[in-house]
Amino acid sequence: MRSGSCVAKRINQRIETIQRAKQSNIYTTSFVKISCSIKMEIIPTLNSEYLAKDLEKNSDFHVNYIQKNKDGKRFFPDGEIYMRIGGIKNQKGKVVVLHSGAPNPNDGLVELEFVLNFLRDNKIKNLELFVTYFPYSRQDKVFEKGELNMAESLVKRWTKVYGVKKIYVIDAHFIGEKWIKKYPIIDVCAHKTLIEIVRVKYPEIVFVTPDLGSRRRTKISGVSKKRENSYNVEIFHDDEFKKAVNGKIVGVVDDMIETGGTLVRINEKCKELGAIKLIALITHGVLESGINKVAQNYDELFLTNSINCKNANVNILNLITNTLIEHE
Repeated sequence: MRSGSCVAKRINQRIETIQRAKQSNIYTTSFVKISCSIKMEIIPTLNSEYLAKDLEKNSDFHVNYIQKNKDGKRFFPDGEIYMRIGGIKNQKGKVVVLHSGAPNPNDGLVELEFVLNFLRDNKIKNLELFVTYFPYSRQDKVFEKGELNMAESLVKRWTKVYGVKKIYVIDAHFIGEKWIKKYPIIDVCAHKTLIEIVRVKYPEIVFVTPDLGSRRRTKISGVSKKRENSYNVEIFHDDEFKKAVNGKIVGVVDDMIETGGTLVRINEKCKELGAIKLIALITHGVLESGINKVAQNYDELFLTNSINCKNANVNILNLITNTLIEHE
């Protein structure tokens, strides 16, 4: 909900047309523009500074970068991180920490811990966290004795220890799990943006998902899989799936690319069943080797910049901007 201090004004209805930037070769979606009377303070961690540089062009935000040490660096020679945050412009307003959990998820979590600690100690009450890629999101349940639900442990710590009021997550692997109902998690759907973009270019496309988890998150039907190891999977499908992809352009929607094994296998299966073209729609590009594998096997790859990688061609900046303002 928007607060009384936020003067919301609809400048234009959401534009359904997808625009492709001529110079940057990046796809973007235009959203309803809403203005807010009080600037939000955005504190980006190192992995999200590439997004913050564009966010600061928006007059609704004040970006407060973590400062460098006397050597002009963020790390000391031994690898320890240096952390200093300048004065918060409006301590009673909303402060949002922007974080991407890749690359180097463990280093990123250490930095994030220090940032949240600083904000708690400085009595920031209206503290929120926007995670473009959630680290440890696939470790979201316990299968065997001695394991830990890592994803829930992080959420619990951020909310209980540091008092984070809202956690925005983009297409997190755990969306749909029962435990998230206990926490102030806001699901931000980048896969819908991907689908909008691809539908403009391929109006007759059929969308499928590569496993039950993706089906749960997106509500799009697809296949099932049995994972043999990190690189090899076995795909199972029914007759309805065969009918759906035969003779069609098929878009495979998934939350992430790591090794690329699942996406390559469903590509092969769809081709066996008569698909004429395969398009991959992916939110998070985690490993470059996996991204390259998928790009080589698919006719086209649409990948968001939730993680800073060179193959990303769908800009989620508008998605972040409007999500934050609409939840003011």
